[in-house]
Amino acid sequence: MAEGNGALVSVKDVDKIFRRGSEEIHVLGGLDLEIPEGEFLALMGPSGSGKSTLLNLIGGLDRPTQGSISVGGQRIDQLPERQLARWRGRHVGLIFQFYNLLPVLNAERNVELPLLLTHLGRKERMKHVATALEIVGLSHRRGHYPRTLSGGEQQRVGIARAIVTDPTLLLCDEPTGDLDRASSDGVLDLLSALNREHGKTIIMVTHDPHAAERASRTLYLDKGQLSVEKAA
Repeated sequence: MAEGNGALVSVKDVDKIFRRGSEEIHVLGGLDLEIPEGEFLALMGPSGSGKSTLLNLIGGLDRPTQGSISVGGQRIDQLPERQLARWRGRHVGLIFQFYNLLPVLNAERNVELPLLLTHLGRKERMKHVATALEIVGLSHRRGHYPRTLSGGEQQRVGIARAIVTDPTLLLCDEPTGDLDRASSDGVLDLLSALNREHGKTIIMVTHDPHAAERASRTLYLDKGQLSVEKAA
């Protein structure tokens, strides 16, 4: 359930400081962001600007140094670690640049992995896996191992794994960064369809303006701050 102001994700006055010995590295400073349910948001900015850090904070993979992060009205920055892990398993689907598939498992088994943390029996898990593979157009490749799949197919398996739990958020970190243009377009078509036809809220970090064009909104992150315009 979204908050009363209509935002599914609410980031308020967030600082993120990393410490390296006695040195403090200020990555995000006083950052505010609201993301409505069903939005496809692209985050752009130079390397080291904090895009992936912000994505990790929204996904509960890291905690802010200061400020609050709410998803669906719940303060995830205040959850104890075990509750936060359960929250991530239910609400967050992660899509990575380099797929992160296990080479010893076929496509079907890779997609099943997030469901092993649920209480679903094997028959129910296989139903969810079949649905996810059908959505990404890889039902016919379910028995294939990553080494026998193209880069685009591996990323589609990664997307199937991300959506198999029907998460609240899809968080994509450079999802087309390792793909050629044709495969990239296919993955972007799929993400657009998940947003448009399935109502998925998507946050995508990307360096590629071509990829960002698929989003409904693009924000630029630089020196710890967000803007609607690219920094000069």
